[in-house]
Amino acid sequence: MTDEPGRVLSVIVCGAGPAADVGTLVKLAQQRGWTVQLIATPAALDFLDIPALQALTGAAVRDSYRSPDEPRSQRADAVIVAPATYNTICKCALGISDTYALGILAEAVSLPIPVVILPFVNSALASRHPFQHSVEQLRKEGVRVLLGPGEFEPHPPGTGGQQLDTFPWQLALDETGRLLGAT
Repeated sequence: MTDEPGRVLSVIVCGAGPAADVGTLVKLAQQRGWTVQLIATPAALDFLDIPALQALTGAAVRDSYRSPDEPRSQRADAVIVAPATYNTICKCALGISDTYALGILAEAVSLPIPVVILPFVNSALASRHPFQHSVEQLRKEGVRVLLGPGEFEPHPPGTGGQQLDTFPWQLALDETGRLLGAT
């Protein structure tokens, strides 16, 4: 499926192993005609090659609120959170907006745009009740959380580094396109 050209995709990247390869998602989205803007959680910054990503997107990687004299980011037609961490998922479900990335995500959940979350969590964290409740809550609010059979399964604790090459960036992009096609 080819997405409608000229659409803006906000990608919120969290501090987890696959974050270092978020350029893969950017390139895949750009091949489909998306303009991509990257938003990083504070924990993600150490994973990212900021100059390379800015060159790839043609825009700043945002990690904090802009000053009054800076231009606004473009309004997004869709949001992908990938890799999404346990912390970001739980905070978002609770309505916590203590970072720029969480503020953008909290608002996007209430907008009439697709929000797709692709978690990268281990099975110990994913089995915790607060996480399961958070996923359920976000799904009730219309967020598409790609977690479970046929989507993306949590990995065993201590094996995250072995999962980096198989992180399914395409899955989040395909789901976003599917949701836009359904609207």
